[in-house]
Amino acid sequence: MSQRPIDARGWVYQVESVPDTWLDITHVNSFTYNPGENEETAETTWFGSDGYYEEDVMQRGASLSLEGQHATDSVTGAQDPGQAYIDNVWALGLGVASHNRFRFRHETQTSWVVWDATMSPGEKGGGNNDKSSWSVTIRRSGAPMTMVVA
Repeated sequence: MSQRPIDARGWVYQVESVPDTWLDITHVNSFTYNPGENEETAETTWFGSDGYYEEDVMQRGASLSLEGQHATDSVTGAQDPGQAYIDNVWALGLGVASHNRFRFRHETQTSWVVWDATMSPGEKGGGNNDKSSWSVTIRRSGAPMTMVVA
């Protein structure tokens, strides 16, 4: 068996709108996963380190930025349900209400990575001959979990 790279377009993203109801986030054409986001370290260098730096990781975090196109239904004009939930519900939450569950996986994987997360809505825009853009940055809060694909 030979190892092969996986397609970037094979990633699937979902946001939980109500308990155990997941909405696809569609029309994504670029993503950036940062497993070192919000990482904090403590220096542990001492005289016995013989001039070499030492540290301990004290906090781990992660973020996932999605970019794509603002998508609407051509008949009803309704925004993509996942995008709409992020823009109109999750983006308005403060304090504990700023948390939401989010999950992602590659189409070849048999389990989801599930985060309790917060988010920052991204900029929207476009030029004369462009499609309108849409984006969001999602930050993990706490330890990641997994969920078997049903």
